Amino acid sequence: MKKYKTLLFDLDDTLFDFQATEDMALQKLFNAYQLELTPQIKADYKKINDQLWKAYEEDQMDRDEVVNTRFSRLFELYGVQVNGIELQNSYMSYLSEGHHLIHGAVELIQSLHTQYNLYVVTNGSSFSQFKRLEDSGLAPYFLNVFVSEDTGYQKPMKEFFDHVFSQIKNFKHNDALIIGDSLSADITGGWRAGIDTCWVNLQRKENNTKVIPTYEITRLDELHTILG
Repeated sequence: MKKYKTLLFDLDDTLFDFQATEDMALQKLFNAYQLELTPQIKADYKKINDQLWKAYEEDQMDRDEVVNTRFSRLFELYGVQVNGIELQNSYMSYLSEGHHLIHGAVELIQSLHTQYNLYVVTNGSSFSQFKRLEDSGLAPYFLNVFVSEDTGYQKPMKEFFDHVFSQIKNFKHNDALIIGDSLSADITGGWRAGIDTCWVNLQRKENNTKVIPTYEITRLDELHTILG
C-alpha cells in the first residue's frame, strides 16, 4: 500500500455540502429582492452556473465574468434586466454564511491531521471559503489554504498546482494525494500535476469521461482504507 504524506482536499461537495449551502443562499437572495424562487428558476440558475464554471475550468473565461454575469444571464431568460454584480455581491454574502458539512467530514479531518500534512485546494471566492472554513471549525486542521482567486490560476491548470507545490516545504509528488469530487477540476488537475487522485463520488455518478482517478470512494470514511 502506497504511503502518502501530503493530502490536498477540495472543499465544495467534498467536505462541504455545497448543495445545501447554495440552496440556502439562493433562497435568502430571492427573499431579499422579494422574488419567488421557483424550482424552474433554480434549475435554470444551476445549469447556467455549471456551464460558466466549466468554461472557467477550461480557461475560456475569467472568474469575474463567471460570477458577475450568472445572475444577469439567468434573468435574461425571463426578459428581466438586473444588475448582475449587485446580485452577485448579495449572493456571496449569503453564501459565506453557510458551512453545511458532508457527513463524516469533521471526524475524517480530525483523525487525519496528526498523521498527515493537510491542505485545502479550492476554486472560488477567497473570502467565502476562508469564512466557511473558520465557521465550520475545520480551519485549524489545515496547514494552508490555496484558493484560485488568490493564486491567479484555477484547477485543473497545472500552474495552480505548481504554485501550491512551491509553497509546501519539502513537497514530493510521489507522496501527495488530491481528494475531490470533480473529475474535471480535481482529478484532471491532479493527473496533469503528476500526483495521485481520489475521486469523492458521494452521488455514485457514472464516469463517462476518459479521466481515470487513482482511487474512488463513495463515503468519506473509505479514505481510511486507501491511506491504511
